[in-house]
Amino acid sequence: MPEPEKLIPVHGGYRKLKSFQVAQLAYDVTVRFCDRYIERRSRTHDQMVQAARSGGQNIAEGSIASGTSKKTELKLTNVARASLEELRLDYEDFLRQRGLEEWKREDSRRADLIARRPAIADAVAQWAREVRQKSMSSTKSTASTYAEISANGVLALITVACSLLSRQITSLEKTFVEEGGFTERLYRVRSQRRNRG
Repeated sequence: MPEPEKLIPVHGGYRKLKSFQVAQLAYDVTVRFCDRYIERRSRTHDQMVQAARSGGQNIAEGSIASGTSKKTELKLTNVARASLEELRLDYEDFLRQRGLEEWKREDSRRADLIARRPAIADAVAQWAREVRQKSMSSTKSTASTYAEISANGVLALITVACSLLSRQITSLEKTFVEEGGFTERLYRVRSQRRNRG
């Protein structure tokens, strides 16, 4: 006999989600970046840190809420993606306004960072040092600055996080359409108990 459906299913496993892990890393690196390159008392500093923080926080909040509201989970996961898109624009503005290069998606330096799958900000910093060292020893007339390297590194992380979140949202939409939300589950559980009883 199959086990009866639970009214509130297992939920809240956000720490295992790759989207959460990459969003949290983007937040950690953004805090360091802003403290180093953006005036601490400026609105931009606060906005960038808050947008980065909002990415991970909304993934977590949506995951916790998923037990009783798939609609809320879907909404907050989309808010996380929107916050990271806002952060992406801030980094693009930073590079453009300072005349620094924004690397193309297929740039090997971005690909190298993504392939390393860094888990902590120190690993991203190590990557940045290596890229800087290579750029200084190359035949190019100008070496990449740490600001340029760091901003492009976070842009790569944001791209990964947004891609993961887009897939997550698609999966959540499909599940919601096929299984419904809390109200439908409540009806099914009550019907099952009445029929057994």
